[in-house]
Amino acid sequence: MSTRTALACSAGLLLASSSLLSVPSSAGPNGVGAAQPRAAASSVPAKSAATATSAATRSGRQTIDGVDYYYELHGQGEPLLLLHGGLGSIDMFGPTLAQLAQNRNVIAVDLQGHGRTPLGNRPFRLEAIGNDMAELCKRLGFSQVDVMGYSLGGGVALRLALQKPEVVRRLVLVSTPFADDAFYPEIKAQQAQLSAKMLPMMKDTPMYQSYAAVAPKVEEFPRLLDTIGELMRRHYDWSAEVPQLKLPVLLVYGDGDMFRPEHEIKFYQLLGGGQRDAGWQREHLSQNRLAILPDVTHYDIFASPRLLPTVLPFLNGQSGAKSWAEQVQASKK
Repeated sequence: MSTRTALACSAGLLLASSSLLSVPSSAGPNGVGAAQPRAAASSVPAKSAATATSAATRSGRQTIDGVDYYYELHGQGEPLLLLHGGLGSIDMFGPTLAQLAQNRNVIAVDLQGHGRTPLGNRPFRLEAIGNDMAELCKRLGFSQVDVMGYSLGGGVALRLALQKPEVVRRLVLVSTPFADDAFYPEIKAQQAQLSAKMLPMMKDTPMYQSYAAVAPKVEEFPRLLDTIGELMRRHYDWSAEVPQLKLPVLLVYGDGDMFRPEHEIKFYQLLGGGQRDAGWQREHLSQNRLAILPDVTHYDIFASPRLLPTVLPFLNGQSGAKSWAEQVQASKK
């Protein structure tokens, strides 16, 4: 494979890829209730985007540890922190965000260097961004939220739950690994080539064009590519920390994902699932869930019509499944 071809492949991967640096963190208590949102310290009119189908009820900025985060609030109901993938933004969720906002107060954030949030000069670390999300929720008046993160955003969500478990009620990780050996070898090799050199071939892609439409400094895009490329080349393995999670977790992947299926199963096992038969009355069923969606890839799972029917019952603490005994009893009525 030529260097140019490899770089082009990496450009296609970046929209959702994440490669993260492992830093030990301590677990904290769970069980803090969600508070009603209060007015943000800084508030600006919401910007519209061609891909968005849900108007923000409020938008604003919060500067946290040197990063000037842009956020939007959509809908009403239980709070849900929604985190996008690499080289994406809030707008990439489109109809998915609109559906979530029908019954949820969605807190959507442009992550460091993405969308309307400047890259700044702080090192790009998922651990730091995870802490930032906890602080953002606190400033917006939420002591506890459900969290749904996709790929890069899933890495942020996972770090948030590991480092600040008291902030997270339920966690949904969409197409998210726990270690850098999750990737197929050829994908890993392509990611290692990511850098600002990709800029010329990306000028006509939706990734660059959507960034240029809203970014405060479009000229930062090459530096963002270098920053994410450096992140992708870092080794990480969070397998020792994952079992510390006590809150309910849903893992969602596509059957055509960029991660090896054995890694997805291992993640579920680290969470306590997949260890034994659940029992005919579901008495041994783990509180955590694993979903592998058919006919779905890493690059379209965030917009798949199969995603929300899988995610929403979990976020709402509901299950339509009945044990064999319950089905028999129901048939007698």
